[in-house]
Amino acid sequence: MSTVPHDERRWELVLDAAVQIRDALAGHGRVLSLVPVDLPAAPGPVAPDLVVIAPGAARDAGGRFTAAAVQAVLELARPGLAEAGRAYARSGVPLYVVVDPAGAACTVHTAPSPEGVYREAERVPYGNDLFLPLGGRTLVLRTDGFPV
Repeated sequence: MSTVPHDERRWELVLDAAVQIRDALAGHGRVLSLVPVDLPAAPGPVAPDLVVIAPGAARDAGGRFTAAAVQAVLELARPGLAEAGRAYARSGVPLYVVVDPAGAACTVHTAPSPEGVYREAERVPYGNDLFLPLGGRTLVLRTDGFPV
């Protein structure tokens, strides 16, 4: 049994993914963590584990980003996340990745619908690269270092 606290592993995973995405973006967008985003399909702002903001996107008058600025969201699996996923889809977030350390896999969701579902989903076990379609290009995210 591991003695590493759950929150520490969660932070390591978020940090690993954030650095990889930031480097792959090469200045064509920003990757942020726990930043409030206003979604038309959510009752209030959401603060994803990681969010990729489109190049040049600005905050609204309330100091938040809107769904139109969001190119991708990455969330770590947790209870209640399904409702957030529906809000992302209904709001048109084009790429939604769920990382599940307990299952040692990631699910890449694409093709959001106004009904609150992603029409395409690919489950990728840890150890395999994630290919993330983002803004007309494909980012590669390595999962072999993600903690379980």
